[in-house]
Amino acid sequence: MKIPLYQVDAFTSKIFNGNPAAVCPLEDWIDDDIMQKIAQENNLSETAFFVKNKSEFDIRWFTPVSELDLAGHPTLASAHVILKELKLNLNEIIFHTKIKDILKVTYEKNLYIMDFPSRNPEIENNFDKVTDALGKRPKELYRHRDAVAVFDNEEDIRNISPNMEKLKKLDYPAVIITAHGEKVDFVSRNFAPKLGIPEDPVTGSAHCELIPYWSKKLKKKELLARQISERGGELYCTDNDERVKIGGKAVTFLRGEIEI
Repeated sequence: MKIPLYQVDAFTSKIFNGNPAAVCPLEDWIDDDIMQKIAQENNLSETAFFVKNKSEFDIRWFTPVSELDLAGHPTLASAHVILKELKLNLNEIIFHTKIKDILKVTYEKNLYIMDFPSRNPEIENNFDKVTDALGKRPKELYRHRDAVAVFDNEEDIRNISPNMEKLKKLDYPAVIITAHGEKVDFVSRNFAPKLGIPEDPVTGSAHCELIPYWSKKLKKKELLARQISERGGELYCTDNDERVKIGGKAVTFLRGEIEI
């Protein structure tokens, strides 16, 4: 069995920046175990698999250790593969997820614009354990799927060096740290060692929680965000109440083939 493989740097227009994702277009679904092993072999934060279903697509995402219910940058990377590598002429790409959500991606002015569910985080009181894992106490703490720890400024976010073993023991798939930005509306970093990702370079799904928080805090619907990991990436964000829009660029790094 041969499976096409693309590696795409998402949320950037330059290779070696943004967040690399592997993308595997499939004719039909293969065994979950095989998809998990491919993701482990790729050893990137996520590998996306999609199957064309008439004019739409079914999509799934795997980290090196588990399947996710939602993932942003590999969705953007998959849209890039569909439009720029497979050269399908679509005005709108519609993805159906395993949890029955519908994700829409359009391509406008060199940006892939993803329409995702808003995940408004609620107040969380687990300050002591989160502080112990991060090495610094946040001024606010929230959670939806992931924990969102809010700090005073961008310098705080840059300087935090968390204890990964302690993060693994927390009851969150990932811990997001965030603050108001110096040159953008807000900055963040995202740690998910429990998912096999010590630090994710740029995380689209994290912004499903960050956008509603910062939209309310800054009283703005349109926001520019930057994830300030070592690779870094910019995200163009819109709060539409029950949905959010997350925009970014992408560039192909690798074209290949898996042989099993």
